[in-house]
Amino acid sequence: MEIIDPNVLLNAYSQGIFPMGEDGEIFWYDPDPRTILPLNDFHIPRSLTKRIRKGGFEVRFSSDFRRVMELCAAPAPGREQTWITPPIIETYCILHQHGFAHSVETWMDGDLVGGLYGVTLRGLFAGESMFSLATDSSKIALVYLVERLKTHGFVLLDTQFTTDHLLRFGATEISREAYKRRLKVAMQVEASFLGKWELDADERG
Repeated sequence: MEIIDPNVLLNAYSQGIFPMGEDGEIFWYDPDPRTILPLNDFHIPRSLTKRIRKGGFEVRFSSDFRRVMELCAAPAPGREQTWITPPIIETYCILHQHGFAHSVETWMDGDLVGGLYGVTLRGLFAGESMFSLATDSSKIALVYLVERLKTHGFVLLDTQFTTDHLLRFGATEISREAYKRRLKVAMQVEASFLGKWELDADERG
């Protein structure tokens, strides 16, 4: 299976379509219903708020994107196989190099213990996957993701499918038609995931 042309991939996201790898092939999805996390109605469980206030972790943005993808792809109980195949990893790392894919990472004692990644396109953040090696680590990353999206001008957080994990944060299903309307608005929005100082640091690195 070859990597996907980045231009084809970005065009697909602009239309609400995304890929997943399976058995050496690429399959394209445009689900109905579609799951989103409303940014202005994002719910943080009280126990998680207490955990964040307690501290003891560091959150970084796009400091080790490839490693986040690799950990998201790693086998886990109940998920022995993954759609994040090596060509998918290479494709999204190319997007990352061009500023269209980012990760949010939770670090503890110098170790990467949780995180998520997704595609950014104008006012859209399309969440792809997350992983957790320590209690609440991926949840912490999600909270910081939403805060960054809100402060950096994003208007749509797409999570694609519903999970019990996301429902706790206010995830909601909408029709494909309703999603396409929101996506159309997001494509008219100028937003940047990284701040200027982060972009400068990224260029120096």
